[in-house]
Amino acid sequence: MIEGIFVDGLVFSIMVIGILISYRILDFADLTCDGSVATGAAIATMAIVSGFPITVALLFAFLGGVLAGMVTATIHNKLKIPGLLAGILTMTMLYSINLRILGNKANVPLLRVTTLYTKLPTIFSFMAPEWASLVGTLLVVLLVKSIIDVFFRTDLGVSMGAMGGNEQMVISQGINPELLKMMGIGLSNGLIALSGGLLAQYQGFADANLGQGMVVQGLAAIMIGEFLFSSNRISLLTLRAIFGAIIYKALMFFGRKYGYLVNITPNDFKLLTGILVIASLFIAQTRSAASSAGAKRKAIARSQQRRDTMEEESHA
Repeated sequence: MIEGIFVDGLVFSIMVIGILISYRILDFADLTCDGSVATGAAIATMAIVSGFPITVALLFAFLGGVLAGMVTATIHNKLKIPGLLAGILTMTMLYSINLRILGNKANVPLLRVTTLYTKLPTIFSFMAPEWASLVGTLLVVLLVKSIIDVFFRTDLGVSMGAMGGNEQMVISQGINPELLKMMGIGLSNGLIALSGGLLAQYQGFADANLGQGMVVQGLAAIMIGEFLFSSNRISLLTLRAIFGAIIYKALMFFGRKYGYLVNITPNDFKLLTGILVIASLFIAQTRSAASSAGAKRKAIARSQQRRDTMEEESHA
C-alpha cells in the first residue's frame, strides 16, 4: 500500500515539475497539460505495442509533449493570443490527436507486452515487486530532477528564469523572449508527457481522457510543497515539487480509503482539490502581505534610528 502511494506520487511528480516550470519559472499560465499528459501516454503505449524499446517509447512521449508545448507557444507568440487561451486551444486539439494516435480508440491496454513496470521486478529480482517498482521509479525521477537542476543553472536556463521574472530585462540583453518561451513551454510539456508515458505503463493502459483536471492537481501539489519550506534555488524547488506530489497522492489515497467516515466520496475530490488550491493561494498571499508589512516596518524603524543618531551627533 505505502509503496503504491510513493510510486504513484513519484510518477505524478515529473508532471508537477513540468507545471512548475511553466507556472512558477516562466510565469506562463499553460493549460496544455491536460492534453499533453494524455499525448505522452498515447505515444508511449502505441510505441510499446508496436515493439519499440521502453526507453525509445518514453523518448517519443517526451518529444510529443515538447511539440505540443511548442504549438502553444507559437500560437501565443505569432498570433498574440493570451497564453491561457493558447493552452486551451492546444489542449482541445490534442484530444482529437490523441484519439488518432490510439487508433481511434478511447482506451488501449498494455496487455501481454513488456513495460517498465513488468521489467523492474526482473531487474531488481532481489526485492519484492512493489519495492522494485518504487526503486526504479525513484531512479527515473532523480535522473529527471538532476537534469532539470543542471539545465536551469546554465546560461539558457538562467535566461528562462529571468524572462519569467522580467521579460523587458531579457529583451534589453538582446535575447529573443519568444524563442525562450517556445523552449520553456516545450520542456514543460515534454516532462508532462513523459509522466503520462510512465503513468500509462504503471496503470497498464492509455486513455484519451487521462489528462482531465491534471493541471489543477499539479497546482495543488505545488502549493502543498510550498508549505514545506521556502527557497528560490532550483534544486529545492524541484525537490519541493516531488514532496508535494507524494503528499497530494497520499491525501487522495486516504480520502478514497477513509473518506466515507466523513461522508466524502470520490466524486468530491475535484471539488476538494479546487478548494485546496484556493485556500493555499489565500494563505500564500496573506503570508506575502504580512512579510511585506514586516519588512516595511523594519525599514521605517531603521530609517528612524538613523535620523535619531544623526540628530544626537548634531547636538553633540
